[in-house]
Order: sequence, then structure tokens, then C-alpha cells
Amino acid sequence: MNEANREGRRTWRFWLALVLVPAALAILLSLGTWQVNRLHWKESLLADIQERSTAAPVDVATLERLLSTGEPVDYRHATAGGRYLHDKERHFLATFEGQSGFYIYTPLELADGRYLLVNRGFVPYDRKESAGRAEGQIEGAQTVTGLARAELTEKPSSLVPDNDEQANIFYWKDLSRMAASVDLPADRVLPFFLDADSTPVAGGLPKGGVTQIDLPNNHMQYVITWYGLAVALVAVAVAGLFRRKTR
Repeated sequence: MNEANREGRRTWRFWLALVLVPAALAILLSLGTWQVNRLHWKESLLADIQERSTAAPVDVATLERLLSTGEPVDYRHATAGGRYLHDKERHFLATFEGQSGFYIYTPLELADGRYLLVNRGFVPYDRKESAGRAEGQIEGAQTVTGLARAELTEKPSSLVPDNDEQANIFYWKDLSRMAASVDLPADRVLPFFLDADSTPVAGGLPKGGVTQIDLPNNHMQYVITWYGLAVALVAVAVAGLFRRKTR
């Protein structure tokens, strides 16, 4: 290949780079900026959850009012009083502290005749049936404090199995089906859950305080990645221009 052809190819590559490098740089910078915005959003969300979960507990009426105005009730410190309907408890397959078992969701009948599904806590797999933990089936008027949890509107993923209502094993927290499977009237079931705190119960089971507030926040590393690639691209482009100039 003669010198003229080589110079022609260099010129062609130069003009192609002149078009592609700014476009690639713009994409990398926009991705980095998007992750900065996501980082600020996630930090604000985590701060909000921290404030809700550590504030003084609110009652059920306050939760309903907040929900009606579009305010989030998820992870809000709350309290409720009523009587547990242990014969209608529902079992949600779960792991806790490295052990497999179930979260026990029990309807709490409120003074006004409505129902609140309470996640009383964790029991090991072989203690699923209430007969094996009779001491924990506390009777009479009870007051429970914990964190409110919003109901799910759909299955979290297609990989999650369908709930087995016949065997009383739930793989996702379908509030309406949990209630309907034990014949609770839909119009009298509150549209949120309550996760009981770690206050011990007789016999030690169910073990409360199982709520996990673990929202991943990896946005900073993505910010560093995208902006870092942008800096590397600029460095490569400058080096290429320098070589062309010396040539």
C-alpha cells in the first residue's frame, strides 16, 4: 500500500473518530448523570424510610388516612389492637437468619369488626402447624406494634411459584387471596399488612422483628464507572490527536 493510500485511510479514520467520539462521550456522560440523579433519589428514599420506621407509632386510622391521600405506608411504625384469629393464620415461605421456615400471617380482628393481617414472625419449617407452638397462640385482647407493609398488586416475578392455598403455603404476599382463603370479607380487610416487632411471645414462636430494610444502593459505583469511561475516552482521543499531530 503506497503512502497516499495510507494517508487516505488515516484521514478517513480521523473523521470517523471525530463523529463517534463526541457521540460516545455524550452517551457516557448522560449515563453518569442519570446515575447521579438515581443516587440522590435512593438516598432520599432511604432517609424517608429511616424516618418512617423510627418515628412514634401511628394507629390504623392514621395509616388509612395516609394511604387515601397517596402517602406511603410502607415501613411506617404503627400499632393496632384487637384479637387474633389463630385458626385463620396463613403461612408464607421464608428464610430468617439462615433458617428455612414460614412467616405466620394471622388476622387481627379490630374493635370495629374489620381485620388486619399481621405478620407475627418466623417459625422453623417443622413448626409450621400451630399445634406444635400452642404457647404462642395468645388469646384475648392484644396490642401489636411493628412496621406497616404495603400490599403487593401483582406477583413479584414470573419465577415465583403460584401460591398453594390448599396446603396453606404462600410464595408471595397476596393480601386479597390470604384473606379470601380463610373467608374474610374483602370489604372489611385493611389494605396493608403489619409486621410485628421483636417483642417476645410465650414459647418464643413466632419470632417477631423479621422485617428487613435492605434496599441496594449501588449507584455510586455506576457513577464512577460511567464517568471513568468518559475520562478514559477523552484520554484516548487526546492521545490519538497528539500522535496524528506528531506524524
